[in-house]
Amino acid sequence: MKTYLECYPCFLRQALDAAEFAHASDAEKTSVVQATLALLQTLDPQATPPEIGDEIHRLVRATIRHEDPYGELKQAATEAALQLLPWMRSQIAHAPDPFERAVRIAIAGNIIDFGPGASYDLERALSEVTQKPCAINDLEALRGALANSESVLYLADNAGETVFDRALIETLDSDVTYAVKGGAVLNDATLDDARDAGLGACATLMSTGLDAPGTILKRTSAVFQRKYAEAEVIIAKGQANYETLSPGDARVFFLLRAKCPVIARDLGTEAGAIVVRQGDAGGRL
Repeated sequence: MKTYLECYPCFLRQALDAAEFAHASDAEKTSVVQATLALLQTLDPQATPPEIGDEIHRLVRATIRHEDPYGELKQAATEAALQLLPWMRSQIAHAPDPFERAVRIAIAGNIIDFGPGASYDLERALSEVTQKPCAINDLEALRGALANSESVLYLADNAGETVFDRALIETLDSDVTYAVKGGAVLNDATLDDARDAGLGACATLMSTGLDAPGTILKRTSAVFQRKYAEAEVIIAKGQANYETLSPGDARVFFLLRAKCPVIARDLGTEAGAIVVRQGDAGGRL
């Protein structure tokens, strides 16, 4: 997905949020804002939003000298989500269509995202996602693809959301490889975050080899690129994976909440929409 003009104020707000989450001083936050404004003037406007966001968050971490500004938030989100895991499992087990309910619960977890804003309402998201119609609904295509595959590559998004992914993965018959970031960026999940969420009990964990938002394939590790090329089915969670991988190919299924109005417009939906979208059938990336 391309970068729109409306993305630029969001980049600046994200930079300031990251500094505040890391308890930076007022002087450090001022330096972050000034440096971000200068950097935005030099970046390629043809880059995807996650590619630009990657440069900005590297700048923030260097400016405030903090390796993981979102570390405390990630831990708290995972702990809160784990408290809900028994409820998720019960919801899935007693649903008329357990697979549909599991997919919806996984999408509900996508609200745990400090990129679009500094807060979220998890209870509201859970309520909405179990009742609200999907604006884009390729659920049956996903169900069919999974039924005809022995393995799945699952591209993680955020810490805490990982627990919601676990609830879905536990329902799948296929072998699942769960791919997370190679280092801290935003509140995206790393290997430690995935382990904390218990994903190692239901999936093989791996790193993309890249500490940037989304999945910028050309910058991921050779091992991950081979895994991606060989994957039968790819589940890509969240907005940043949509931004970096769309239009994708028929193997790719994007599961997300369209939290950002710009992404909603790109998808052709309203903000807040629930999306299960299969990638284009025109070929592989």
